[in-house]
Amino acid sequence: MRVAVPSPLRRAFDYLPSNAPGAVLPLPGMRVVVPFGRGERVGMVVAHVDHTHVPRQRLKRLSRVLDGEPLLDAQSLAFLRWASDYFHHPIGDVVLGTLPAALRAGKPLPAAGESRWRLTESGLAVASEQFRRAPRQAAVWELLRRRPDGASRLDLASLEGDWRSALTAMAAKGWTEEFQTRVGAIVQQAAGEASLIPSDEQLHAIETVYAARDGFQSFVLDGVTGSGKTEVYLALIERTIALGRQAMVLIPEIGLTPQIVERLRDRLSVPMAVLHSGLSDGERLQAWTAARDGRAAVVVGTRSAVFAPLARPGLFVVDEEHDASFKQQEGFRYSARDLTIVRARQCGVPVLLGSATPSLESLNNVASGRYQGLRLSRRAQGALVPQVEVLDLRGQPFEEGISQKLANAMVRCLAEDEQVLLFVNRRGYAPILICHGCGWQADCSRCDAHMVYHRASERLRCHHCAAERAVPEVCPECGEGDLRALGLGTQRVVDALAERFPDARIERVDRDSTRRKGALQRVLDGIHSGDINILVGTQMLAKGHHFPNVTLVGILDADGGLFGADFRAAERMAQLLVQVAGRAGRGQHPGRVLIQTHHPDHPLLRVLVREGYRHFGEAALTERQQAALPPFSCLALLRAEAPQRDRAMEFLEEARACAVRLGDRSVQALGPVPAPMERRAGRFRAQLLLQSDERGPLHGLLMPWLEELETLKSGRRVRWSLDVDPQEML
Repeated sequence: MRVAVPSPLRRAFDYLPSNAPGAVLPLPGMRVVVPFGRGERVGMVVAHVDHTHVPRQRLKRLSRVLDGEPLLDAQSLAFLRWASDYFHHPIGDVVLGTLPAALRAGKPLPAAGESRWRLTESGLAVASEQFRRAPRQAAVWELLRRRPDGASRLDLASLEGDWRSALTAMAAKGWTEEFQTRVGAIVQQAAGEASLIPSDEQLHAIETVYAARDGFQSFVLDGVTGSGKTEVYLALIERTIALGRQAMVLIPEIGLTPQIVERLRDRLSVPMAVLHSGLSDGERLQAWTAARDGRAAVVVGTRSAVFAPLARPGLFVVDEEHDASFKQQEGFRYSARDLTIVRARQCGVPVLLGSATPSLESLNNVASGRYQGLRLSRRAQGALVPQVEVLDLRGQPFEEGISQKLANAMVRCLAEDEQVLLFVNRRGYAPILICHGCGWQADCSRCDAHMVYHRASERLRCHHCAAERAVPEVCPECGEGDLRALGLGTQRVVDALAERFPDARIERVDRDSTRRKGALQRVLDGIHSGDINILVGTQMLAKGHHFPNVTLVGILDADGGLFGADFRAAERMAQLLVQVAGRAGRGQHPGRVLIQTHHPDHPLLRVLVREGYRHFGEAALTERQQAALPPFSCLALLRAEAPQRDRAMEFLEEARACAVRLGDRSVQALGPVPAPMERRAGRFRAQLLLQSDERGPLHGLLMPWLEELETLKSGRRVRWSLDVDPQEML
């Protein structure tokens, strides 16, 4: 039998069944323990075979079987094999790596019963005002109040923050109690909130996707920001559940999880499984098991959730499908969006890709007829599309990144008790610390990058390798003490705003400020409650958040993304500008967006502001086609890094020679060249790009090419990896 075992080798391994008395023959999808090297490893049977290339005397026997029934069905195994083959990643890492940690370690599935919690009579009698200073207890109480038959760990894990300590405190007061229920029983929940009356466009999208419920079809829901895409998702999920099937919703960021889960819980009131990296191992196991057993009617998660098994798949949804977060950048470099489409095809069910700024790949698939396009052209509930204005900064005075015109607009907005969002695409205080005397800059000693000044901690940090050091008191080069912070970061903007608007409550949202669990949700709660007046943030704010009282959005520096080395830079900047602008005017008040730039005549900005994202997409696709770039070609990127520059280049030169010898003229080998950031974390980086007009010739080359690369002596002195369909060229 063939067993997938976690290892760097790109193949499964053949074993004989155990000959121990009473040993069972494991079926595909069951875990086994096998001898491997000098020890033992947990693997999974992926096939029974009647022949092997391994000599009989070298075949080893299984040590033991861990499962009484398959953990994964044939469809799930086929999906994982496809992913392994397409992205050329070892099958053992793919199959075992997508399991929860406890199952990877050989532990059994959870026991046949599960704990649930409910409010006691005294808990039901508690007034909500008693939780004013205990927001986590308030969230638990509100959830249990809506779950008269009890809430599971899955339900509680969907809450933001530490629900366990809140539940313990409430139990100590006699407000909650724990009880056991049989696994497999879906508890009937109280009816959720009534659905909104859909617009004509929403109804058309809902009916079109639902009509394809018994077969595979890909749909792209192209809706302006605030047009009610989530309402379309909810209606389709509701209908899918009514058919006795499960729905899976993928989102790009953990920060969006509480928002979508709350909408689903309020509307559907069905058991849900939530899967993301912020869960404990136990929570992840519970959610994975509920998805596999069919107890979870809806599975919501970030990119790795695409691998969760489903008992009765009926619908797949990818929200913000354009987002680069759906591509894993380390290890198993898969695209969750693309794998969702493959999985929907294998399951024979529809998949819906939603975005206000669809990727150029998706727009091209709609234009070619491979996907069906659905359009939401108007904002929901009569909300107006924000007015967008480009502010020319050339020759204009501005203080800490804020022009006088933007400052005046902020004053008017705050006077009306409305909220302001300012977008700065750089965390920290300032991107560069420079000596005014000699021009010395604080560079990272391990990367080709500047260190970022963080004033709150008085530290310099590299945002590429995480190195940090104290801020020097004097210049290390000339000894002068005139060190200045140049450029804008979120910290610096917040400090400047605090001086200009002393009565306003200002918060920032970036990777630094939201590192602690629950920090992001507290800021979002403050925005919704009106406690926060000005929100300063990075691109974390561009992803699907709904701020009804934000009427002014200021983009402080639009120039950073207009001139990028990556051919996708313009597309990403366009998406970011549109998504950030879309946070304005989503409630009853009209919105305004002010974009500050030193390049007001840049073609990207002109097309975006005057004609919108769709026209930009059409123009960008024409340019891509002329340059034979994706989606009009297929790419695979071989990266190498080493402590010495010559070693990385030597390996890639040999790799190029192999590719030219093994391939045909339809596959071009471009490079090798140093990476745009050549040195990172003390290692030199270089890359070799393979490009072809067709997918077939490229993938036909990759497997024999990789087999040869693994035999090269030069490859043993470097770290190297293959990225199929790369999204980052840096």
